[in-house]
Amino acid sequence: MRFIRLAAAALALAIAPGLASAQAWPNKTVKIVVPFAAGSSTDILARLIADHFGKVFGQPFIVDNKAGAGGIIGTEAAAKAAPDGYTLIMLTSGPFASNPAVYAKLPYDPIKDFDPIANIGFTPQVFVVGPQTKFRTLKELVAAAKKDPGGIGAGSLGKGATSHLALEGFQGIAGIKLNHIPFKGSSEAQTQVIGGSVPMMSDAVPGVRAQIQGGKLTGLAIASLKRSPFLPDVPTFAEQGYPGYEAVGWIGLGAPAGTPPAILDRMNAEIVKMLGEPAVKQKFESLAFVSAIGTRAEFAAFIKAEIAKWSKVAKDAGVRAD
Repeated sequence: MRFIRLAAAALALAIAPGLASAQAWPNKTVKIVVPFAAGSSTDILARLIADHFGKVFGQPFIVDNKAGAGGIIGTEAAAKAAPDGYTLIMLTSGPFASNPAVYAKLPYDPIKDFDPIANIGFTPQVFVVGPQTKFRTLKELVAAAKKDPGGIGAGSLGKGATSHLALEGFQGIAGIKLNHIPFKGSSEAQTQVIGGSVPMMSDAVPGVRAQIQGGKLTGLAIASLKRSPFLPDVPTFAEQGYPGYEAVGWIGLGAPAGTPPAILDRMNAEIVKMLGEPAVKQKFESLAFVSAIGTRAEFAAFIKAEIAKWSKVAKDAGVRAD
């Protein structure tokens, strides 16, 4: 019994510093790394979090944009930061799902190097066509592709991007072959599709919503399990014979691995509160993002599932970015 009491006391002493640190956090400025440029959707959501956390925790939360190499530069920097709660990072589908799927080696491990805090929001991919494209439905696209394997150009926002993997994933389940054309961004791709040089492309809802609503692009299918509230007239893949097909971009919050769980739990709870605020809901609507609420464990499991899913798609299609 004496040994058990001594062991319990030793364990309590070992845990106490961590609890004290978590209770005292934050007592100085906290940095939120955004691995993309200022003005991006990720950056805008990071600033919403920084503003909310600054108010509730009583310390400054600043956004640190470290853009470059498809999010690799900023993500690597965050992975190497001290796990003390004073460096956070925006976790997104690019660096944490697409990159692991298409790069043989990354300077960070998306699972081992980070502790997920909360999933914040997501936006699905949409297959769109221009006004000169002959096929006007998903069924017609599949029929045309089967008649001319590899002959139909399909644009994406870059090799290995979420939009590229969305195209490859659908080709796999539909049994068709498209001619992938990588562009440097959404604007360049849209210009070519609207102009008729490229028949179709895949992009996230925020990138094509205005053009669809304005009649310049037509949505063939949206890669979410139910229709988007921002494009309610665009049918899902499931509605058109491809049940379960989903390809979404997502944004969440994380920290370097080893950050005290009590600190992570406090932030998760505040994210849930923040997502219920009317002003935040309005901002999400303007960005065409759907909010996501869940536990840390659920977010961690989601990331693992996304990596496995897109790694298989990339392997089956032979997609590599390095």
